[in-house]
Amino acid sequence: MTNPRIIVERDGAIATVTLSNPDKLNALTVSMWQELKRVMDALSAEDALRCVVLRGAGSEAFAAGADIAEFATARDNAGRGKVYHRQTVHGALKAVGQCRHPTVAMIHGPCVGGGLEIACMCDLRIAGRSGRFGVPISRLGFAIAYDELAAVLPLTGRAVALEILVEGRVWEAQEALDKGLLTRVVDDARLEEEAYAAARRIAEGAPLVNRWHKRFVRRLAPRPAPLTDAEIEENFAYFATEDYRIGMDAFAKKGKPRFKGR
Repeated sequence: MTNPRIIVERDGAIATVTLSNPDKLNALTVSMWQELKRVMDALSAEDALRCVVLRGAGSEAFAAGADIAEFATARDNAGRGKVYHRQTVHGALKAVGQCRHPTVAMIHGPCVGGGLEIACMCDLRIAGRSGRFGVPISRLGFAIAYDELAAVLPLTGRAVALEILVEGRVWEAQEALDKGLLTRVVDDARLEEEAYAAARRIAEGAPLVNRWHKRFVRRLAPRPAPLTDAEIEENFAYFATEDYRIGMDAFAKKGKPRFKGR
């Protein structure tokens, strides 16, 4: 079994960050989320760097979300859930989104849940036709965390975000492109070539200007009002529901959940 990890490689002014857990379609473990934050913070501080490409190991998947097998210990109650989502996951997403250098997500296969959130925090998202996109967590009986919804909503808008979350459908790459989730879609055989061609074009630009443009866009993006304590508590209320236990049990047994609405 391959050890889950984050791999960093460099080619001149371009760095590649690889989400590597190929035995589980690159699902992210707690340690991978933590390492992704550390890596992105470190790369952001490098003045000589000009672009970062994020990808999944191999060509089967970008990332099939978080490693749900860890949920029984990493986030088995509301208290741990808050730490997991508001510190561990959000910390990594924030580090990707606030990286000073332009970022490119190169997407093969499944890019769902936390994987989609990471891709949405990148500046460009280039996918092969094998790309699959969604956040089907309603089938597991839990809600998306506010901080993670904030990664998806600016790209999708309200209508598409609700479609993703309440229908729980997984989309093909062309539909994701049509609805604004992707920058462009190419044949899988051309994906690596196209992603690194984009990275080289970015790297050939003025690095200070590229960094300024990232700051300017973030500055003008709509910012929601700060969350209240009551809203944060409500965000994690699903831990006390029977439906959450039903959803997680069905996932573990590879069955179909029968939710009761309580």
